[in-house]
Amino acid sequence: MDGYQSSTGDMRQEWSRRDLLKIGIAGGLANLLPRTGADGMAVAAEAPISMATEEDHRFFKRELQSFLPDKIFDAHAHLYKKDTAWDLKGFPAEVGYAEYQSLIRDIHSQRRTAARFLPGVSVDKKERIPECNAWVSEQVAKTTDCVGAYFVKPDDDPEQVRQEVKRLKLSGFKCYHLLAPKTPTWESEIPDYLPERLVKVAHEEGWSITLHMVRSRAAADEGNQRWIERYCRLYPNMTLILAHSARGFQPSHNLEGLENLKGLDNLYFDTSANCEPIAHQAIMRIIGHKKMLYGSDFYVSHLRGRSVAAADSFLWLYEDSPVWKEKQATIKPVMIGLENLRSLKWAAWSERLSDEAVEDIFWNNAAKLFGIK
Repeated sequence: MDGYQSSTGDMRQEWSRRDLLKIGIAGGLANLLPRTGADGMAVAAEAPISMATEEDHRFFKRELQSFLPDKIFDAHAHLYKKDTAWDLKGFPAEVGYAEYQSLIRDIHSQRRTAARFLPGVSVDKKERIPECNAWVSEQVAKTTDCVGAYFVKPDDDPEQVRQEVKRLKLSGFKCYHLLAPKTPTWESEIPDYLPERLVKVAHEEGWSITLHMVRSRAAADEGNQRWIERYCRLYPNMTLILAHSARGFQPSHNLEGLENLKGLDNLYFDTSANCEPIAHQAIMRIIGHKKMLYGSDFYVSHLRGRSVAAADSFLWLYEDSPVWKEKQATIKPVMIGLENLRSLKWAAWSERLSDEAVEDIFWNNAAKLFGIK
């Protein structure tokens, strides 16, 4: 790691970048550093893309500048082709590796970022899923330390999935409840959108699966617990990643349910888009920080607002939600990705995590899981 040298008389001291982050110097020095991509190679910055406001920049400097490590692996980021994702006002028409690297600086600043890319596709355009899978493959091929996932449908033929994931040189797949045959899909059982025959293929190939579980009580739901345990124990060579900190947008679900998911060596969690510190803290304390992977949930990361726990559920507040004018001030919501990062900071502080443990969550755990050197 490069150091910063300072001197006072005969006294000279080496500062690591981590030290500089702690004392608030690195944020300023980072602007003098060349922009780098996930593989450490320079990325062209002739026309950088940014959606950040001054409020976002102030928030980052105040809340995150001294917290974020200098290397970040984003285990949950979506890339999309033109007209394949939802209508994203203000976003580029198409986002590949280069656009992602530019935009992610809005929440990561100058940190080197690698990622696990997931296809971004709206389910009403599911006929374009193969095109989106190919797009992710093309983008991963541009780097040496990013990986990609294949979007599966519950009715996909397992052998075809096996062949396509290998052909596209991806590292596993993601599933989504909106493709389940059940109505409403939010109450689907896990096999409705992640059938066991696909999990078996992942086990045979040593792949990872990103699972956004549903049902109203998430990790506290007995059916979810039963299927997660079954899949993890029967298919130990498969890695199951529970997105959004086990969809713990209501943290009490994690506090109640994670005790029943202890001891599953191939169970991991990505932190994407969850803005509740106790959701992350429950994983750190009950399961252990070694099973946590940071995720931005790009492009959700660049919407403004946050998730809020309420009653036995949660709600999302967005920039256009009529809640931001209070008696004392008009609140200016920042990017969800920034709120997510702050919630991780608070959780790490509450659990008294060391710098090394924080670096595990942001890089080392994912690097080991995905074979990044």
